[in-house]
This record gives sequence, C-alpha cells and structure tokens, in this order.
Amino acid sequence: MDNFLQAIDTLTIKFALAAVLLPLLAFIINLALPGKNNKVAGWISTGAILISCVLSVSVFSKVWNTDHLVHQQVLWFTIGDTKVYAGVLLNNLSVLMLVLVNVIALPVHIYSTAYMKNDDGYNRYFAFLSLFCFSMLALVVVDNLVLFYIFWELVGFSSYLLIGFWFTRHKAVQANKKAFIMNRIGDIGLLTAIIILFTQYHTFDIDFLFGSIDIAKFASVHDFWVFNTDLPSQVGSIWVKGGAVPLPIIWQYVAFAGIFLAVAAKSAQFPLHTWLPDAMEGPTSVSALIHAATMVAAGVFLLGRVYPVFNETELTILAIIGCFTAFMAATIALTQNDFKRILAYSTISQLGYMIMAMGIGAYSSSLFHLVTHAFFKCLLFLVAGIVIHQMSHIRDDNKLEIDPQNILNMGGLRKKMPLTFIAALIGALALIGLPFTSGYLSKDGILIQAFQWSEGKSFIYILIPVFAVLTTWLTAFYVIRLIVKVFFGDLRLLEKYPSIKLHIADGGWRYVLPLFILAIGSLFPLFSINPFSYEQSWLFKGVTIGHNVAGEGVYHILVPVAVNIFSLLVVYGAYVIYAKRKISPFSQTNALWRLSFNEWYFDHFYKKYIVKPVMVLSRSVFWWDRRVIDGFIHTLAKTAMALSKLTAWADQHIIDGFLHLVVNVVQSVGNFARRFQGGKVQYYLYSMLVIILALFILKTLI
Repeated sequence: MDNFLQAIDTLTIKFALAAVLLPLLAFIINLALPGKNNKVAGWISTGAILISCVLSVSVFSKVWNTDHLVHQQVLWFTIGDTKVYAGVLLNNLSVLMLVLVNVIALPVHIYSTAYMKNDDGYNRYFAFLSLFCFSMLALVVVDNLVLFYIFWELVGFSSYLLIGFWFTRHKAVQANKKAFIMNRIGDIGLLTAIIILFTQYHTFDIDFLFGSIDIAKFASVHDFWVFNTDLPSQVGSIWVKGGAVPLPIIWQYVAFAGIFLAVAAKSAQFPLHTWLPDAMEGPTSVSALIHAATMVAAGVFLLGRVYPVFNETELTILAIIGCFTAFMAATIALTQNDFKRILAYSTISQLGYMIMAMGIGAYSSSLFHLVTHAFFKCLLFLVAGIVIHQMSHIRDDNKLEIDPQNILNMGGLRKKMPLTFIAALIGALALIGLPFTSGYLSKDGILIQAFQWSEGKSFIYILIPVFAVLTTWLTAFYVIRLIVKVFFGDLRLLEKYPSIKLHIADGGWRYVLPLFILAIGSLFPLFSINPFSYEQSWLFKGVTIGHNVAGEGVYHILVPVAVNIFSLLVVYGAYVIYAKRKISPFSQTNALWRLSFNEWYFDHFYKKYIVKPVMVLSRSVFWWDRRVIDGFIHTLAKTAMALSKLTAWADQHIIDGFLHLVVNVVQSVGNFARRFQGGKVQYYLYSMLVIILALFILKTLI
C-alpha cells in the first residue's frame, strides 16, 4: 500500500511540476519567435495554459480532501550546518490555487488572442503573460520560504512588465514604477519575517513551520527542531529536546509587521493600496488576470499559508485594517468615472473583505471569497475590455477626442452588445452578493461570521461587522451606477455628436467564450447545490484551519435576510436615480463627494508628506554630493594637477637644466682638450710651454 501511495505521489508531483513549467516553456519559445506580431505566440501560450489547466485539475482530484499529504523534497544546498531543502507541497490550499490560477488564466489567454491581435508587441505580451503564470503557479506549490520569496519577487516583476507594457505612454511608465516601489516595501517586510522565522526555527520549510506533518519523520530527515503542531494553542512555539520554546514576543510582532507589509503591498491594502488603480494603465486583459484575480490574491494566499503563526491581537489588527480598506475603497468607487478604475477600487474593497475574514477567524470564507471573486471580477474586467475596445472604435472611426474608458460617454450599449450586457449583469449581481450567485455564498459566510466574532466582545468590536455590511450596500450602489451608465439609456455621445457612426458589437467567439466560462463560475451551482448555504459548499468544507467559525444561531438567518433585502432596495434606488432621473445624488461641492472623488486624498498626502520630502532630501543629497563631495574631489584633482605641472616644470627646467649644463661643460672641456691630441708637434710644444709658464708663475706667486 505504501508503494502504491508513493507511486501516486510521484505521478502527482510530476503533473504539478509540468503544470508549473509549461508556461515557462511558452515564455522561452515566444521570446525566440521571429517578428513582433507573430500570431503563433498567442496560441503557444494558450495551448500551454490549457494543458496546464488539465494537469492541475488532475492534481486537484488526487489531493483535494485526502488525508495523504503530497510533500516531496530534495536537498537544495548546505551552508555550514544548515541544510536547506526544496520541494513541492500539495495540500488543499495549494491545489485549490493551482486550479484557480489556470482556470482564470485560460479564458484570459483566449480573450487576449483577439484583444491584442493588432498590437505591435503581441509576442512580447504573451511572453510576459506566460512568465507571470509560471511565477504564480510556482508560488502556490513551493514548500520553501526561500523559493516562495523568489517567486513572490518574480510575480511582482512580471506584473511590473505587464503594467508598463505600453512603455511609450508616460502614465503607464509612472504606474509600473509606482507599483514596483510599493511592492518593494512589502518585499522588504516579507524578507524580514523570513529571516526572523529562520533565526528562531532554523528551517525554511513551510509545512514544518505552519503545517501539519509527521514530526518523527521530519526530525529524522532534518535532525534539528520540530514544530509543535499537536497543540493549536501553542501557536508560535517549537519543541527543543522535549521543551516548548515560544517565539519571543518582540520578534513575533516584527515578523507579523513584515508579513502584513507584504500582504498590504501585494493585495493593495491600506496604506499601500494606491498603486492598484494606477496599474489599470496596462492592457485590460492584464488587469483581469493579474490585478483582479491572481496576483492581488497572493497576499491573501500568504495569510492562508502562515495563518497559524498569528496571535489574537494580530488577527484583530488584520480585521480592522481589512474592514477599513473595504469600506474606504467602496466609498471611492461611488464617484469615479473611469470604468477600470471603478473596478480597481472594487477589487481593493473585496480584498479587504478577505483580509478582514482572516482576522475574524473566517479562514474558509476568506479563501472561498478569494475563489468566487476571481471569477466575477475577472468577468467584469473582460466586459470592461470589450466595452472600451468598442468605444475606441467609435472614437477612431469618427475621429473624436474622447476618453473611451469614461462611463459618462457611454450608455445604451445593451442594445448593441446584448451578450456582453448579460455577462456584465451576472458579474455585477455576484459582486453585490445577491442570491443565486457565487458571491452571495462567500460574502454571506463572511458577514455571518463577522457578527458571531463580535458577539461577547466589547461594543467597539461590533463596528467591524457593521461597516462590513455598509460596504456591501455601498457596493450595490456603485455597481448599479456603473451598469446603468454603461448599458442603459441612450449613448451619451449622441447628445454631443448626433451624426457619429456606430459600428459596435459583442465581438467574435474569442470574446464571448471567455465571458461564458467566467459567468458559469459566477453562479452558485459550481460551488454549492444549495444556493443559500455557504456551509454546504465543497470549497468551504475543504479549506479549514484551527477554529473556523460556523454559521449558527440567529445570525445565520437574520444577517442574510436583512442584508439582501436592503441590498435590493439600494439596487432599485440606484437604478431609479441613474436610469430614470439621470441625475447624480451627490453634490460635487459636498465635502464627502470631494473626499470620495479625490480618493480620500491618499495620493495627495503621499506626494506632499512622503514623496516631496524624499525628493527634497534626494535633491539635497545630490547637491551635497555634487557641490561638496564632488567639489572637494575636484579641488583635490585641480591641486594635484597644479602640483604635477609644477613638478614637471621643475623637472624640465631645473633638474634637466642642471644636467644639461653639466653635459655642456663636460662636452666643451672635452672638445677643448681634444684639440691637443691631434698629432701636430706645434700643439705639443705649445702645450709644454703653457704648462712650464703656469708652473713658473705658480712658483713665483708662492
């Protein structure tokens, strides 16, 4: 039996590795393809992700809800006495994310073959997209914190490449720089946390630190410390020779701060959330895959991986920040007019729900919402891409100067694009969380468990579920505002340009098929037979850890009924306001409207109190370097040059002059003496006479 299980494990590991490596192969091939717009590149990447999707489903079927953990390692490297192992870890969380990334990436790839077909960087686009998929897939299956950090960085780097894909646009360049810098802040935090964990536990193994393992087997392999997985209350402790050693409290909070920074940066949580709306400068298909469904979910996935290390205080902090982020982003989305920017703030808000759910102990509901959100938010982004694409056609065909992403230029598109409208409506209802959608199931669980979590605590804790409910109603309002302004009424451009030509439609099958796939995932049957019970979902039951709150008591009935009745009232009210009266319920002179429209002034604050001081400091340091340091060095250089010139003059005129004088004297004396050695007798007699006269004179003088 053990041999049979080992053979299954080996095959499963091979399938998982193949699913991860196929996008990398597509990346390499696409880089090598000739030309910039080779259509083969799109189908290579799409084929790779299709096969990877099939393999990941196979891995999922073998691992999901089985007691047997698939975890294989090899010795990677050794530093001193420290042995670092690397391998693949396949548990419910890993295989769920493995399938999710592939299932979302497949329709995005199909969509991209049509959406990017006329772009000059077609090959480069699919190469970068495949690189991202490889990075994300590897991130979810590695079992080692070093490898995890490597792929965490690679996910950020590939996102940077895709945000700035249209690098000739100034806004795209600024956006990818902003995303890169903010994510570096989070990466420093994650690296700090990894160093602390290694210093305390002397291992990088994820399952050892945060999982459930065979302690005796692990100790025999690693021959060192063993994590106390038998006592859930001993979170953050290890066994050393039979004694429990807790993680020192100061390092506990520093490690938590590092992990939180990583989560806040990658999943766009307060205060590191402002990069995500700007990241919409990339292609819409990129926004659908990376900035709505997969990369931004990496932060929530990280929380799911390291969840056992947090104590109650840290989880409460997560709940507060997640709730604030969800509410804040929802209020901003109310007044935005850029289609993709509205969806970006919606994504930040929904990610806040997931972080909040982790903080209140609703671990399963958080991951459940991560999965459902990936489907309906990706669907809405692809809808946005189609709408913007068609609005661009109107602009180009009629040579207009309009912003094709501004919803104030849209309206009445449901008549021209009925399939896109139906898909948008399904995605919108799921985002609101109305019954019969997948969003209802996951959001219902979070709200119920939020009220249960606050029960028995001080009054201040009730603010978290209350603001979570308010966020739900705000979501309903801005989503209906978006749908009405885009698809209902008449095209607003006709009011200003009555004679424009309209040649717009849903598009071909490569647009429609991805919408259909994602729309199926936005409805309840994929996740639960019962459309009103999240607890009966196979996904909710599959991803559990520790004490996962169950939906019991009065909240299980009261919360869904109250929330959804009022959500329907909000939906109707928003429809009446924007479809019937066609006026804004908000005065643009109102302070709250300005707060929302200016995105709570976070960017203004950062520019004034962080960016500007840093720039002033950098200019000061530059001035000091240029004027003082370089000035001192230049003075030394000039002094050295003057000394060298003086030395050269002295060498040439004094030293060499003296030597030349001596040479000339010796030469003159030699020339003079040489005349007396010419062989003429008269010179010899003359010389003798001179010598005799000299001696005589000398003697006379003496």
